[in-house]
Amino acid sequence: MINLRKSHDRGHANHGWLDSYHTFSFGDYYDPKEMGFGALRVINEDWVVPKGGFPTHPHRDMEIVTYILEGALGHKDSMGNGSVIRVGDVQRMTAGTGITHSEANASEREAVHLLQIWIEPDTAGLTPSYEQTHFPVEEKQGRFRLIASRDGREGSVTIHQDTAVYAAVLNADQALSYTLAAPRRAYLHLARGRIALNGYPLEAGDGAKINGPETLALSALETAEILLFDLA
Repeated sequence: MINLRKSHDRGHANHGWLDSYHTFSFGDYYDPKEMGFGALRVINEDWVVPKGGFPTHPHRDMEIVTYILEGALGHKDSMGNGSVIRVGDVQRMTAGTGITHSEANASEREAVHLLQIWIEPDTAGLTPSYEQTHFPVEEKQGRFRLIASRDGREGSVTIHQDTAVYAAVLNADQALSYTLAAPRRAYLHLARGRIALNGYPLEAGDGAKINGPETLALSALETAEILLFDLA
């Protein structure tokens, strides 16, 4: 069964330096029907202006995954990590017992466009940790490339939950399929472009809640980038 979540139904907050769309309840946006999907708690689509950024703030007991669509994001945290996350990079932080971090646009000229994803871990009080891996577009072209998983298989970043996260890039008229087994569920987020999902048209920012068993048939109506979360 597939239920669509249209882009224009998401929460929205524009702070000047940050323009953000919230798939699920977040900050001042609250919808009791949209508190997440399985362990998937947050998908925020953010645009941060040049020189803008998130000041130092805390997290705990959450797996935080950052996926860059355009531009570059600087990162510093209380574990001593300092890095720049660029297109193709996936960053994972296990907040566990508690971390603080800051994020800022690494460019003085161009906005950074990113997805910030929160996944609830299966265990509280984990030791905080950090991981960053690059996935070339060639590895996502025309296929679902595993980018995050419980066991870190296939070079994916490790998340502490029974969730597999895939990314795919499709050119216009390319097709792709995915079989979701019962009793699992999935969330599909269209990061850019236009596709048809089992005949349903999706545009950038749209999503779909899927309960298995289900065979997903995707066809690109224009160049598209897709994230798929296979959830317990």
